Amino acid sequence: MRSDISLDAVDREILFQLARDGRMSNVELARRVGLTPPPCLRRVKRLEDAGVITGYRAQISPEALGRPLEVVISVEIAVNDLKTVEDFEARVTALEEVLEFRRMFGRPDYYIRVAVADQVAYEEFLSRQIMLLPAVSRVDSHLTMKRIKD
Repeated sequence: MRSDISLDAVDREILFQLARDGRMSNVELARRVGLTPPPCLRRVKRLEDAGVITGYRAQISPEALGRPLEVVISVEIAVNDLKTVEDFEARVTALEEVLEFRRMFGRPDYYIRVAVADQVAYEEFLSRQIMLLPAVSRVDSHLTMKRIKD
């Protein structure tokens, strides 16, 4: 995988179009970016091989899974030894409610985005899954009022 790939205007338009709809056919993508299908497919393959395009995925409605309540949790940890940090990260990553997990520079140490059924489910998740982890020293919860852009 290369990181020194140079992107021209057509590459950027391909990325823009795929970010909007990763399921469109190569023929449709080629039409939208002004290429014929074979060179368009070669460009997409080059972007994939270079690691610019890292994957394609479906966006699943949290409501369809019975988890309409989204909460962003900021977490500060009390320890900095590598083993405890790795254990904390592995345990949080394994939780099915966790949609996104980021280690930050500065404070807070982590942001965790979770989806749960309701406030009761969130309280249980927080008290049984997050607060019991040995590294955790402080947690702040931020309930999502409205998703404006995903």
